[in-house]
Amino acid sequence: MNSLKIFSGNSNLPLATKITEYLGTRLGQGRITLFPDGEIQVKVDEDVRGGDVFVIQSTCSPVNHHLMELLIFIDCLRRASAARITAVLPYFGYARQDRKDEGRVPITAKLVANLLTTAGVDRVLTLDLHAAQIQGFFDIPVDHLLAEPVISYHLKELDLNGSLMLVSPDVGNVKRARAYAQRFNVDLAIIDKRRVSGSDIVIENIIGNVKDKTVLMVDDLISTGGTICNAANLCMDRGAKAVYVAATHPVLCGPAVERLASAPIKSLIVTDTIPLSSRAKEELTGIDVLTVSELLGEAIRRIHRNESVSSLFITG
Repeated sequence: MNSLKIFSGNSNLPLATKITEYLGTRLGQGRITLFPDGEIQVKVDEDVRGGDVFVIQSTCSPVNHHLMELLIFIDCLRRASAARITAVLPYFGYARQDRKDEGRVPITAKLVANLLTTAGVDRVLTLDLHAAQIQGFFDIPVDHLLAEPVISYHLKELDLNGSLMLVSPDVGNVKRARAYAQRFNVDLAIIDKRRVSGSDIVIENIIGNVKDKTVLMVDDLISTGGTICNAANLCMDRGAKAVYVAATHPVLCGPAVERLASAPIKSLIVTDTIPLSSRAKEELTGIDVLTVSELLGEAIRRIHRNESVSSLFITG
């Protein structure tokens, strides 16, 4: 079996360290530096010839910089004769640009898939894609894991009362919300929203009765916070007792921190696929950050040993 090598770009160093601790190994030695004009240079400081190499890098803000880091890292490893290269993307940026919803726009998620493949990736391991069909943009194996078991375990420890109700903040998120509803054996309500721009949405209605319920809203990511905060306000206006929010990826850009800090959200639960900004750590006092290191670490172990990863997909 080829030796296991794990490297990390700059976006996920804390998570990568936890993954290597779980696996009982160490993080590979590499350097990412900038030329004076801003060009990225990568240097791997150990032998990877014939190795089974995993590169951990979320393409989060600054998105384009981290994406280029990843592509250059992959090219470096390919030219250093790594036997197999797996890109581990805890958060896959550009995932929301997965279709042509109007004329003369790109499908950038497909472009990113092509870039990764061209750079030399042999397979991809990722978590909670914004749209599951993005797996089909790749012509190489993709292992798409869900953070639902990690988040659900934490929610069970909170011991929420019997009046719990799942709420999907939009129609497109119903399948994800239903998985949580089935896990907790509770009813599901749906927020009817309409997006008017990249940062603004209009809440039309809520399908379901949340009066006297403890509401749990789940989503794959929180970007500007408009959807979640408006939905939380609507639920409280309709008589909900409390609102809990769980999201895998804390993108938290633009006015997100300000909106979340003032929203009627009792607890915000996210994972460490994206590091929290210093502002978010300071101003969001009710936030819990769960680690997905064991989930990703176990997937890496099984991929390296050519074992089945199927059981990690199970949410029930």
